[in-house]
Amino acid sequence: MQFARQAVFLICMRFSIIFAVTISMFGVWVAPASAQDPAVVNSKTIRVRFENDRVRVLEATLPPGVKEQVHSHPAYVIYVLAGGRYRNYASDGKITEGTLQTGDVLYRDPLTHAAENIGDQPLHMILVELKGAPGGGASPHP
Repeated sequence: MQFARQAVFLICMRFSIIFAVTISMFGVWVAPASAQDPAVVNSKTIRVRFENDRVRVLEATLPPGVKEQVHSHPAYVIYVLAGGRYRNYASDGKITEGTLQTGDVLYRDPLTHAAENIGDQPLHMILVELKGAPGGGASPHP
């Protein structure tokens, strides 16, 4: 069973990296995140799995009832390994709730927020943060 979980995780990581590299080849870029690094302020729930000059891949596991510290992301893609219910606290004070389904792939514009797992199972996700294009400057979405 453990071998199967590791195999699924490796497949998901490969998918995330291939997706991020594909995006980088097409020049889809935005400005980097501001100072609240999620891997620093939420070090118990978020780990950096891979990083280079174009992307940073994070693995996030948020247990039931846990609320993250406020942090920022540049534009990023989420791949949901294990879904569930969440509550999002945006930097503008807006609070929203929703459900992430296992297997969902979502794109998010840059944001500062905190998330809370309001379900009864851990949320487990891979986040691929997009960094600025080589040579400087950001290019808009197609």
